[in-house]
Amino acid sequence: MNGSIVVVGLGSGDENQLTLGVWKRLKAARTVYLRTADHPVTAWLDQEGIAYRTFDALYEAQASFSEVYETIAVHLLQEAAETGGEIVYAVPGHPMVAEATTQLLREACPHGGIELTIVGGESFLDQAFTRLGFDPIDGFVLLDATSLEAHKPQPRLHTLIGQVYDTFTASEVKLYLMDTYPDDYEVVVGHQLGVQGRERIERVPLYELDRLEGYGNLSLIWVHRSEDDEMRKRSFDRLHEIVEILRSPEGCPWDREQTHASIRKNLIEETYEVLETIDDDDPDAMCEELGDLLLQILLHAQMEAEAGAFDVYDVLEELHDKLIRRHPHVFGERAAQDAEEALKHWNAMKLEEKRAKGIDTGRQSALAGVPRDLPGLMKAYKLQKKAAQVGFDWKEAEDVYAKIEEELLELRQASAEEQTDELGDLLFAVVNLSRFLKVDPEEALASTNRKFVQRFSYIEEQLSAQGKNLEQSNLEEMEVLWQEAKKLSKSTHS
Repeated sequence: MNGSIVVVGLGSGDENQLTLGVWKRLKAARTVYLRTADHPVTAWLDQEGIAYRTFDALYEAQASFSEVYETIAVHLLQEAAETGGEIVYAVPGHPMVAEATTQLLREACPHGGIELTIVGGESFLDQAFTRLGFDPIDGFVLLDATSLEAHKPQPRLHTLIGQVYDTFTASEVKLYLMDTYPDDYEVVVGHQLGVQGRERIERVPLYELDRLEGYGNLSLIWVHRSEDDEMRKRSFDRLHEIVEILRSPEGCPWDREQTHASIRKNLIEETYEVLETIDDDDPDAMCEELGDLLLQILLHAQMEAEAGAFDVYDVLEELHDKLIRRHPHVFGERAAQDAEEALKHWNAMKLEEKRAKGIDTGRQSALAGVPRDLPGLMKAYKLQKKAAQVGFDWKEAEDVYAKIEEELLELRQASAEEQTDELGDLLFAVVNLSRFLKVDPEEALASTNRKFVQRFSYIEEQLSAQGKNLEQSNLEEMEVLWQEAKKLSKSTHS
């Protein structure tokens, strides 16, 4: 016989919260374990002469709560298997509410052939609904104060946060909530709800949450639901909702009239404005411009949602699956020791995706996959990289230098009708050189453009200081100022 384990709930308060079924189990048990003796019912068990053992010593011996719970589960399983008898294991509250050891036993008992019975008790939720006075049908979320990072606050729902063991934990809760709620938003702290003579309920502004005393095993925090949309402004759902409203019949006339084609240029412009903030190393501006770019994505997705093709959540799902799929070295079994190896995995998964869509990659051009409307330098760079992957490339950088000289000569000798083509050939050869030098041509030209603007602005500033403008100057004077600007920029970077 492999024995059995009965998990019973002691309720969240004193003995008056014990169910009759739990009381009978405790009275009849030969072996009783308490997860912790730090509970209002313990004194009454002593009074009734019910012997028990506790796992309190493990809280000091183990490094984390998860290790404590795992050790408890292992101990109970071993004892049940060795004795072949019934063990009653009593936990605070309800065994299925915020009780990790119950879940561990549910997973392990079937494998060990041990019978598991769960006898419910009144949970701290029952007392919270009763003593704090809110109806859960309005919608509520229950969170563990020790693992808040996995969740985002939802202001439209009542929020109950349990496991607020101490002031430090309360401080963590405060910081978590302040990310969404105003600092002075009223929160309610409940200590030992339902325990006669020991219950305490306090209402405080959020910023004072960790200034209260008396936190312990039976403490919780309640945050009242709110319809104030100001608290949802960090929510993706709220942003999506705003775009839906703008495009609705009751929304903005301009937004309603837009199509993919009419705002196509906006997407390009916003992208370049983001790039400008990156080049300027301006985080504040970048934050704003990334928002403008995100708006364009949401608008295009909303147009397709209205047409019944897809919505923005389909976009998120597609991106989610793609990131997981193309990173098998992170989310799968493959390994990548460096960026080059990671890129190989990415490209291999792209090929698999194409085959899954029925695309014959063997018959596809080696240059396929380069967007048609990329800027010229960037497109040339990508076309050359793809050609190089199949061996169509120069062997040495010196060969490219020679090609540039050849193209420059042909441009010098070209007729007016030929100059456009020959200039393109020269630029294409220069892009080839950038690949050999491992320099992105777009970044190189962008850097030169910035230098030009800075130095030309210096000329304008110096002339203005002299009471002159560009029209009142001449090339020789401007060249002198240009050289000054060059020296200044070099000294700044040295």
